[in-house]
Amino acid sequence: MKKIAFLGLLSITFIVGACGSGDTKKAEQTSGDTTSITQPTAAGKIEFADPAFDFGQIKEGEIVEHTFTFKNVGTAPIILSEVNASCGCTTPDYSKTPVLPGKVGEVKVAFNSMGQAGKQQKIVTVMSNAENGITTVQLKGEVLKK
Repeated sequence: MKKIAFLGLLSITFIVGACGSGDTKKAEQTSGDTTSITQPTAAGKIEFADPAFDFGQIKEGEIVEHTFTFKNVGTAPIILSEVNASCGCTTPDYSKTPVLPGKVGEVKVAFNSMGQAGKQQKIVTVMSNAENGITTVQLKGEVLKK
């Protein structure tokens, strides 16, 4: 009886071990096919016409508005996911639809100079699915006291 139990256990071990080695071959075949998945894919690329705007001198309380335009110089559509300003006195708005390759998109910025006397440099960060996923534009100038 002990002999039969031992042979049964040995058979089960052999079968389980054989099943595992078959899966290894299947995994090797599958992993060999993943090269097409890891190849680089097409991407859009943002190129701003002018990433900085100097508004010169203004009087405190004035609002400066400027539209930054960018071109998609890549090979896939660009979607802007988020646009943030460096402070609450600067309000951005941006293209919400995908910008196709070769087409132009916009980032509109409004700067409220109330309480902002002196030299100013406001950075606006643009986040997207582009190759250069995070880019910036800036407003700069001087606000003269009332």
